[in-house]
Amino acid sequence: MDLWNYLEILAWIASAIFGFFIVIDWIKTDSTYSEEMLTSSREGELEALTEEQSRS
Repeated sequence: MDLWNYLEILAWIASAIFGFFIVIDWIKTDSTYSEEMLTSSREGELEALTEEQSRS
């Protein structure tokens, strides 16, 4: 095997490790926060308040 084959294997291993950490973070986030909290938009709420104040 030459250098490129080793680099390809290393890249696949790194990709699997990153994927593993993404899944772990996804599980931790999903168990820590409710679906309502994750899908809410605080910026959207602030924008709506700003629009209401500018209309008055």
